[in-house]
Amino acid sequence: MTGEKTKKIRDPLFHIIKRGSIVWWKSALIRVSAVLIALIVVAIITLLITGQNPFEMYKAMVDGAIGNELRIWNLLQDTALLLVVGLALTLSFKMRFWNIGGQGQIIMGAVAATACMKFLPGKVPDFALYLIMIASALIAGGLWALIPGIFKAFLNTNETLFTLMMNYIALNFAAFLTFRWSKNSGNNVIGIINRKSHAGWFPEIGGSGFVGRNFLLNILIVFVIMLIVFVYLKYSKHGYEISVVGESEKTARYIGINVKKVIIRTVVISGAICGLAGLILVSGVHHTLTTDIEGGRGFTAIIVSWMAHFNPLYMALTSFLIVFLEKGAIQVASSPALNLDDNFANIVTGIIILFIIGCEFFINYKIVFRKRKGGVS
Repeated sequence: MTGEKTKKIRDPLFHIIKRGSIVWWKSALIRVSAVLIALIVVAIITLLITGQNPFEMYKAMVDGAIGNELRIWNLLQDTALLLVVGLALTLSFKMRFWNIGGQGQIIMGAVAATACMKFLPGKVPDFALYLIMIASALIAGGLWALIPGIFKAFLNTNETLFTLMMNYIALNFAAFLTFRWSKNSGNNVIGIINRKSHAGWFPEIGGSGFVGRNFLLNILIVFVIMLIVFVYLKYSKHGYEISVVGESEKTARYIGINVKKVIIRTVVISGAICGLAGLILVSGVHHTLTTDIEGGRGFTAIIVSWMAHFNPLYMALTSFLIVFLEKGAIQVASSPALNLDDNFANIVTGIIILFIIGCEFFINYKIVFRKRKGGVS
């Protein structure tokens, strides 16, 4: 209108745009920078809040993770155990089926393996016992995942809530069985299974002087699974179908892919690998069944898978990083010289992981500032 001043619309100071492809060394540089910045921030917080020398804390973290040969083997085994669950969940995640039920599927595999170890020794040969344990764990984990898979495929239910609720059922089922199988009434601990005969225990690799004899087979099994999952996702027809369904179910149907079949098949394989993780925990690590045998890996593996962008090979690195930080945090909390409790140690771990996750923003997006007059940005 006449007489009114026209307001000048100014461009925003900056705007965020999605990056195209980024060369590998730039993304690696961003991630390394994020870790270094996180360490600096943690050092400042440690110095201001606790007054402790942050370098002593970092030294304790390294010592807790790789301070001696036994700790190194423990680190590698725990990395492998977290990795195998991450691999299992990645199969579903690539298809955009958000399988939060890893905990329950691991527990059901562990329950099946435990039942075999308790009731089959002496009735079948040792070789047959191992085969039955493997088959039982795979089937138990796969069936536990099949239930929400069927509901998702045919009724389009919310798989996140469904698989989460399945965890609680599996957890209480395991609690019921440990109570029934425990020797002492009211004690939900069944003790070491086959302590004398070692029936159903994974065999040791190496002589008595080899520290890693109890760990190596578990690590090798997971390594083989990692290679199989990598090839399956990247080079097989099934892997291609998983990717297409994950991108767009409509596109998948248009090109002739049976979406329901792909969902059910993939979820069952995902659950079966979780069941195999339960077998490893029972037969290769703890030799018993407890309600917390999976140790939170079913949820931690979600971070592992996401941070690795669903790449099985990268998942080995993210699993190693998270386990390294967890081991280091335990050492920091238990060190009398530092006098830091579990809460602060967990804060340190959380800050580092937060920076690592946050740096993904700068890998996928970039900030473009408004150009000044004269063309200078």
